[in-house]
Amino acid sequence: MALIRQHLIDPEVCIRCNTCEETCPIGAITHNDDNYVVNYDVCDGRGDCMIPCPTGAVTAMRLTDRIYSTEEQLTWEDLPEDVLDDGQAHAADGDALALQKAAHSGEGAGVVPPASAPAAKENLYGASTPATATVTGNMRLTDDGKETDIRHIVLDFGKTAFPWVEGQSIGITPPGTDAKGKKHHMRLYTIASPRDGERPGYNNLALTVKRVTADDADNGQPGIASNYLCDLKRGDTVQVTGPYGGTFLMPDDPATNIIMICTGTGAAAFRAMTERRRRHQPDAPGTVLLFFGARTRGELPYFGPLKKLPKSLIDVEMALSRESGEEKQYVQDRMRARATDIARLLHDEKTHVFVCGLKGMETGCADAFADICADAGIDWATASDRMRSEGRYHVETY
Repeated sequence: MALIRQHLIDPEVCIRCNTCEETCPIGAITHNDDNYVVNYDVCDGRGDCMIPCPTGAVTAMRLTDRIYSTEEQLTWEDLPEDVLDDGQAHAADGDALALQKAAHSGEGAGVVPPASAPAAKENLYGASTPATATVTGNMRLTDDGKETDIRHIVLDFGKTAFPWVEGQSIGITPPGTDAKGKKHHMRLYTIASPRDGERPGYNNLALTVKRVTADDADNGQPGIASNYLCDLKRGDTVQVTGPYGGTFLMPDDPATNIIMICTGTGAAAFRAMTERRRRHQPDAPGTVLLFFGARTRGELPYFGPLKKLPKSLIDVEMALSRESGEEKQYVQDRMRARATDIARLLHDEKTHVFVCGLKGMETGCADAFADICADAGIDWATASDRMRSEGRYHVETY
């Protein structure tokens, strides 16, 4: 029987982040409350959605013996048995392999890692074969009296190999089932530690997790995964998948300049990058400039440690939108205040830009860059496209 090449999203790996649907230029991807799915009749196989997918749930064409409708896919809890996995599909269908290679070479969505970034290992542990980590620390980063509860959670992998590099994430699936009796969806958390461990030389890593309360959530429901993690005690074990992400990676070249822009727990990746440079490249000639936004100082994770780092290592601009007695400011306001420095860095071919945090900040940051560049005689549209193609401009928002 002839096999059909169909783009199917793995519901066990998908975290329902909507990145694929937003990226698809032809509207082939849709979703319901349970799954994200691809319409076979609309999908053209270009692969625009493949590279931006943070977990790899989207990054493969599958071989099937019949076409699966979107209605069928919307009911799936896992892929049907007759759907071949990546390795089988690549061996059975050279076109599928060619498409996968094309997607990862930057065609389609065109997102590539920094040229000097190390090769990232991805998807070593999946939903059916997770790694087990033990909680060795759970520290509250925000004041006990503050409404916002942000935690620094340390996971130790013991003798299990779990390699990662700065900018990657791990997946956590809370135990138990939802109101429909289905397993909870996996959630991604960016690793806040450099590749040599939260404690140098140890096989552990840290996460920066905000407890999502009913007041925080759009649907009025507390975050299942965030509350599960924030309530963990030392000695508890956690099932971990990943690591995920092959593009939002720290450049290794110490001469690179890094402009970091984040809000709240979006600081996790930048903590990992800063620690990497502090430990191993303390005399790096490249500039690190961080724009860090939150409502108040008490809601800024790692506020104390950041203030202790020398400006020669990292230049920090805080943007506080609800600090009592202070002017309301957002990261884009602080960017405009540092327009001269940003313009100077953007003129340098060794400058990389990373934006991470709440999705609402993405447009504001782009507008700020456009204004800064206009005053400096730079066409931001052209410059940002070129930086993306060179692996020097990356955005991860949620």
